[in-house]
Amino acid sequence: MRVVVTGAHGKVGRAAVKALAEAGHEVTATDLTRPVWERHDPDTPRYVQADLTDAGQAFAVTHGAEAVVHAAAIPDPTSNPAHVVFQNNLMSTFNMIEAAVRFGVRRFVNISSETVPGFFFPERPFLPDYAPVDEEHPIRPQDPYALAKHFGEQLMDAAVRRSDIRCISLRPSWVQHEGNYERNLGPQVRDASVVGAGLLSYIDVYDLADAIVLAAESELPGHEVFYIASPDNAGGHDFAASLRRSHGDRVELRALARPDASGISCAKAHRLLGWTPKRSWRDYLDENGRTRKEA
Repeated sequence: MRVVVTGAHGKVGRAAVKALAEAGHEVTATDLTRPVWERHDPDTPRYVQADLTDAGQAFAVTHGAEAVVHAAAIPDPTSNPAHVVFQNNLMSTFNMIEAAVRFGVRRFVNISSETVPGFFFPERPFLPDYAPVDEEHPIRPQDPYALAKHFGEQLMDAAVRRSDIRCISLRPSWVQHEGNYERNLGPQVRDASVVGAGLLSYIDVYDLADAIVLAAESELPGHEVFYIASPDNAGGHDFAASLRRSHGDRVELRALARPDASGISCAKAHRLLGWTPKRSWRDYLDENGRTRKEA
């Protein structure tokens, strides 16, 4: 299958390109960064530099594709002006899904975000209604990043209403890789009270890439939204105790699949995508939250 991967030089995009190529797909990678002008390794996917907020460039990279994995985005609302985050993230998504519909692309994988419900970057803080959070949780975003991601999911809804395209939106939890486990998750491993907005949830980038491959190959009709997070929490803590210690009874605790469950439920992804993660923070960190020497 001919697959275009946007944001291909980012954390998620790089892993997606590799996983899709290893699954036997013909990948075209695209991002804002410049191409390399030297001779390429024969196994390196084709790369095209493009600014996807420009409709012409989005249409150019989409032409001929059978599937699109849209991972391009400014990754949070904290390091750019609000209007830049919103305009970049929403218009790149609009242009890519518009191009996909007009060219008859069969599948579109939209990399959305766990932040969509709104309690990650709010100006007026609030807590989730319940945990583990699932796809049915109310959506109340305030910040430009979560708003753009939410509107991106609505663009998927509109696309399946007006065409035969099949869309899947993935909401990854906090994405980790070999180089950032200790920096990001180490504090949570050491201290169960460091629950954070993500409720101790995380996802390994390679498990996320596996989910992206499954989504790109999926025959699910319409538009489905899936959370993607590891089943365990960062640190392997008793989740119920950690939640109560941090938030008292302000967050409803729902049934847990395991005592050390994540604060985000991925039951729907397991059920409909057949996705099962293979990696854990334990593969990278010791019980003190330090990088394992063999990792």
